[in-house]
Amino acid sequence: MPGEFIDVRVDPDIAQDSEIAKKLEEICPVSIFEAGADGVRIDESNLDECVLCDLCLGAVPKGKIQIIKLYEQ
Repeated sequence: MPGEFIDVRVDPDIAQDSEIAKKLEEICPVSIFEAGADGVRIDESNLDECVLCDLCLGAVPKGKIQIIKLYEQ
């Protein structure tokens, strides 16, 4: 379920990669990503805390994470 203002989608191709999950968990300043044994999980309670820093976008191959601004739709 998306936040009120922001939704983050992770491509299934990388969602189960535990190394990428760890990287995302480490770099996100507002703890949107959680690394688990089965890959990356989104902490939906933190989605609207996103500061649009784009660190997650730079940590994965291009196009594998989408940040969707729901207020622009």
